[in-house]
Amino acid sequence: MDGGERSDSSPTRDPGHRPAFGASGTALESGPPIDRIESTFLVYGTDREGEDLLYYGEPLAKPAVVVRELWPAFRSEGYELRMAVRNGRYVLVAEPTSVGVDGIPWTNLFLFVATICSTLFVGAWWWYYIDPFANPGEVWRAWPFTAAILGVLGVHELGHYVLSRYHDVDASLPYFIPVPTLIGTMGAVIKMKGRMPNRKALFDIGVAGPLAGLVATGVVTVIGLHLPPVVAPESLVQDPNAVEYQLGFPPLLEAIAAVVDQPLYTDDPRRSVNPVVIGGWVGMLVTFLNLIPVGQLDGGHILRAMIGSVQETIGALVPGALFALAAYLYYVRGHGGNAVSIWVVWGLLTTIAASIGPAQPVDDRRLDPWRILLGVVTFGLGALCFMPVPIAIVG
Repeated sequence: MDGGERSDSSPTRDPGHRPAFGASGTALESGPPIDRIESTFLVYGTDREGEDLLYYGEPLAKPAVVVRELWPAFRSEGYELRMAVRNGRYVLVAEPTSVGVDGIPWTNLFLFVATICSTLFVGAWWWYYIDPFANPGEVWRAWPFTAAILGVLGVHELGHYVLSRYHDVDASLPYFIPVPTLIGTMGAVIKMKGRMPNRKALFDIGVAGPLAGLVATGVVTVIGLHLPPVVAPESLVQDPNAVEYQLGFPPLLEAIAAVVDQPLYTDDPRRSVNPVVIGGWVGMLVTFLNLIPVGQLDGGHILRAMIGSVQETIGALVPGALFALAAYLYYVRGHGGNAVSIWVVWGLLTTIAASIGPAQPVDDRRLDPWRILLGVVTFGLGALCFMPVPIAIVG
């Protein structure tokens, strides 16, 4: 049982298990000095389990308080700390950790290259009207679409990565997910190991991705709006079996188009926005979805840092709200199932995320007012990225 709750059979002292070490020494080759630990945890014995350090003893305060007080000392020595109960005894478990990339990240590189290929293929096929099977040598012409998609996704994830390194939280480089969807990918993720040191780190890491991604999204959108539209072949327009996908544009995209005075809509069915604009559209959709305030999504991190454990109550309401949105669009607005399926899927995903719960920072003291204000602004920007029907099949 992990620390935080006492078992029915409370751990007892075992003086006979106490190792031989001096008052200011240490019984292990690494880790903080025993006298530093005994400020909040009376040590009876030590042991090793692989590379983990084990300290058996008696907490002198609530387990959560002990971990919070000792966590900085162990982190400075290169260890993550948690408390557990084994065989009726409390034990501090220190696991070695490192921040940064060890060696060449082959998996990240392979997935990145694979995603370049998948976005080139999809970009050529769907957005530039190039048949990649009949004209494989022309697929490269979709590179602006690929650069736009990978740019907004990569900058978003690198925002998380940079702030993770700043706060000494172990995080991987981005893992891109190549899937032949309409945009050629299912996005990108980073993996974080270990606990958040405090609400400040939780907030900074959570908010850095959406804000960095929105900056990249704005740049990509402005560039795309100034590029010429793409014209569909006449044979495709006249094909009775052709399927037309209609995108919904969020308020932020429409606002950017108005500010730069570039058209976003056209009455000509053959003409559509330049595919680079689709990169901006993707960036806004990703921003909104990531800012849903549930579990360990970016929005869950930000809201957890802002309001504490109350976030779990709000997060529990999110799946129902998404299912209600899907029902409203289908039964009241009359949209087809394809247009609302995204909210059904995300309703299921957020149900899982809410059941897992948010990140729990070691130091759970209040966030400063300036970060709370920035969090409100970030959620406001996320709301401007909302589109009730992101994509629909209309023909």
